[in-house]
Amino acid sequence: MKTEPLKIVIIDNDEKLHSLYQQYFNDSLLYELVAIHTSVNEFIPNAVRTRPDIVVSEVHLTGISGIEGISYFKKQNTSSKVLMISGKCDFEVIKEAFRKGAEGFLTKPLAKNRLLNAIAELHQHGVALEHEVAKKIIHSFQVKTFESFSKKENQIIEFLTHGYTYKMIADRLCVTPSAVNFHIQNIYVKLNVNSKSEALRKLQEMEVRQLNAA
Repeated sequence: MKTEPLKIVIIDNDEKLHSLYQQYFNDSLLYELVAIHTSVNEFIPNAVRTRPDIVVSEVHLTGISGIEGISYFKKQNTSSKVLMISGKCDFEVIKEAFRKGAEGFLTKPLAKNRLLNAIAELHQHGVALEHEVAKKIIHSFQVKTFESFSKKENQIIEFLTHGYTYKMIADRLCVTPSAVNFHIQNIYVKLNVNSKSEALRKLQEMEVRQLNAA
């Protein structure tokens, strides 16, 4: 029994790449490139007609962004899978894309094999992540460590960022609350802040920079 090729729609506002995408799918028996659009707004009125199995969308688009567009892609075809593409491997963007419902993320430039392999992974396994993207996601779940702080200070920072009180931290580390307060004051000095809210904001900024440098 002959299997119908998967329908692919690509949304990318860089029109110079459109002919390249066409070439990628010209000889494919597994996939049919049914449309290439420059924006989500252009995709919407054609969605019912094309009903793609997989939508490959650039993150940064004019009008509705690629990430905002995920809900439109899913609305038109609930079984559609979404592969986001971007010129930057930005952890906050990656996180937001998956939060909104994307199943895959690739960074540009996209060679033919990388794109087709990602689409195959998406279809067969429901997720597509390349090494650099996966590394950032894994790193985000690891215990935070900052070189400018001692081991004990890093432990306390980890608890602080998860909403622990001084007493809860003291209980976890088997020290007195005054000892915790001493370490926290040292953390404030190193961060050049005067409050917990300022410290958390600055620590978050440091974490984002650390992730983007990973």
